Amino acid sequence: MTETIDLAQGDVRLLDTDLAKRLLAANLPARLAFTAADGTPRVIPINFWWNGTEVVMTGFATSKKAKMLRARPEVAITIDTNAAPPEVLLIRGRAEISESDGLLPEYAAAMRKGGEAEVAEYLDFLTGMAPRMERIAVRPSWVGLMDFRTRYPEGAPEWMKGPSDAAAHPAHEETI
Repeated sequence: MTETIDLAQGDVRLLDTDLAKRLLAANLPARLAFTAADGTPRVIPINFWWNGTEVVMTGFATSKKAKMLRARPEVAITIDTNAAPPEVLLIRGRAEISESDGLLPEYAAAMRKGGEAEVAEYLDFLTGMAPRMERIAVRPSWVGLMDFRTRYPEGAPEWMKGPSDAAAHPAHEETI
């Protein structure tokens, strides 16, 4: 395990922390931010799969999203919890899009995070259709991590940080 306290925001080694690993494995949507063709920002919720080196998001081809990502591939991804205090993983990188026929394994893996039995029939249906799919892969180039117990946003006021002893903080519990 990597100690989060020793790593600066932006360090990709934050992906090796227990908190980042939990968020990457959790049944949570990612929020993918990118720039649309008209230059305005977009943020969409999307299922994802972490393969150890890339955040992989998939969809059915051909999408407007993939067209926009090909034109402007720089993206930001947020994976976070709703609990208080929230836990937040921030990732920046460049999207690489590829297409293939048939159900992508990362699509099935992301869907199964919600439970195998709940999605088995749906995945069987899609497999039989052999859809054309898009694979959007982002290799992190910048990583940020906040748990609001030991790691806070840059510039957070001291009062927000609470007691210096994280164990004494009233919200010191795992939320996922």
